[in-house]
Amino acid sequence: MQMPTRREVARALSVTALAKQVLGQTSASATGMPTRVLGRTGQRVSIVCLGGWHIGAVKEEKEAFRIMHAAIDEGLTFFDNAWDYHNGHSEEVMGKALAMDKKRDKVFLMTKNCERDYAGSMRNLEESLKRLKTDHLDLWQFHENNYDNDPDWIFEKGGIKAAMEARKQGKVRFIGFTGHKDPRIHLKMLAKPFEWDTAQMPINVLDAHFRSFQKEVVPVCLKQNVGVIGMKGLAGGDVQGRIIEKLGLTSDQAYRYCLSVPVATQVMGITSMAQLKQDIALARTLKPMTRSEMDAMAGRFREVSSDGRHELFKSTQRFDGPHHRKQHTFDV
Repeated sequence: MQMPTRREVARALSVTALAKQVLGQTSASATGMPTRVLGRTGQRVSIVCLGGWHIGAVKEEKEAFRIMHAAIDEGLTFFDNAWDYHNGHSEEVMGKALAMDKKRDKVFLMTKNCERDYAGSMRNLEESLKRLKTDHLDLWQFHENNYDNDPDWIFEKGGIKAAMEARKQGKVRFIGFTGHKDPRIHLKMLAKPFEWDTAQMPINVLDAHFRSFQKEVVPVCLKQNVGVIGMKGLAGGDVQGRIIEKLGLTSDQAYRYCLSVPVATQVMGITSMAQLKQDIALARTLKPMTRSEMDAMAGRFREVSSDGRHELFKSTQRFDGPHHRKQHTFDV
């Protein structure tokens, strides 16, 4: 067995120190909801982020409003969304909820741009602002960088130019990107000549052994002071997730692992008041796992996680959005 070099040891110690710094900056808001600093933005955000796709799946609009308003009252103030979620319905229902009683002023609002070119990006932005009933976004992220040429397209076709102009115009405060397919693509984005504010990626216990974002991408983000936003905590694109369905972990166990990784926040799918209360209780009582506890939990599932069978968003196109499939001329 080859021993690590001094440089490798020093690099590992540096990453460990940065990770401890992120976790060590956790502090509770007035409501008792823990917050962490979102990378170079310097903004404190709730460690639980309300998922936009799931809130758009709530059947009764009034119930979706009730969930979002209760979340804000409890200090869960980071709201996720995307231009293509439910063909715009997610942004519309969130916009209506935030327009009530000036709720918009109380949240850190993020949505995602699904285009790669300049004109399309500007069109996405204006449509998102209209649906969300706001004059600015706190965070605008390039959505679903799942294909190897996405990073090049964003820079070559003018998407990044649109984002920079939008920031200069005050319509966007911070700029990031997302993706759920392969760490290589995230690393390609992080190597581009641009200071990203955030990067969103799959973070869950199974990720440790297959195309691992927590091992390959998070350390680079920490070094570059890019805020890490976790998603796919239950390893599913549906409400329940495969970690609960196939492996027998509870959502609390699964999310405790996620929030022990140095993420600023973890996007959670919330479709009911019961789920909201459960996730808030978890956040308020969170005691991060030790490194040995995390390794032990991940080790339990090494055999069934190392081939991607339970992270289908990485190993298949099943969870790739139809808009992005069409963009790359794949069947929808």
